[in-house]
Amino acid sequence: MASRFRPPRVTLANLKPAPGSQHNQKRVGRGQGSGYGGTAGRGANGQKSRSGPGVRAGFEGGQTPITKLFPKRGFVNQNAKTWAPVNLERIQYWIDQGRLTSSPENPITARELLLSGCVHDVHDGIKILGDGAQYFKTPIYITPSRASKSAIKAIEDNGGKVICKFYNPLALRDCVKGRTDRTSAAPTRREDIIWYGRYRNRGFISPGTLKSLGNLPFVEERWKSLAIQLGAWKKQEFDVQKKK
Repeated sequence: MASRFRPPRVTLANLKPAPGSQHNQKRVGRGQGSGYGGTAGRGANGQKSRSGPGVRAGFEGGQTPITKLFPKRGFVNQNAKTWAPVNLERIQYWIDQGRLTSSPENPITARELLLSGCVHDVHDGIKILGDGAQYFKTPIYITPSRASKSAIKAIEDNGGKVICKFYNPLALRDCVKGRTDRTSAAPTRREDIIWYGRYRNRGFISPGTLKSLGNLPFVEERWKSLAIQLGAWKKQEFDVQKKK
């Protein structure tokens, strides 16, 4: 009977690297003795054989690049916002199903709308639209980024409150993730300060909006201080324009 094959015992005497796993290091710039002394492994002379930035992206040797050959149409507005629209009819349907709840202590925000599946992406903020207002009958408290005039009227006619709050990308992400350890950013652009300072938009820094909300639990003290500071800035700018 043939004996079983017994592999040799592994010891320090017979250990060796796998074939092809090791090779000599390429030492460039060390003269002719290294084997790469002539061109350091970069081939013949030229711009790409030198160290440094090299050829810029999109450069085609001097000929007209393809980015200039195609015609351009329109422009890209760097300050444009993409809002996630939500109709009142959809909100009412979600409330009837028990997927959304609202109270003065816990108003509806972008987080509740996203987690409940009412929206699939918050984009740059939530905008409440008035479509289906005839079916809306529940008093709600909601803090979107924008709200149409018909939506504001329908919500307030049913005993609810809507306040449009400014969110920059970081503040919106914190809202979605439920973080409360960071202070939300205040509007800095002139257009945003004016928009959120108007009562007809139910802006969160409008004195009229804060007065109509009273002492509801979700109203932050910082909103009142911002309303005073930015209100003084608006008055100062109005006086400057009036003198001109």
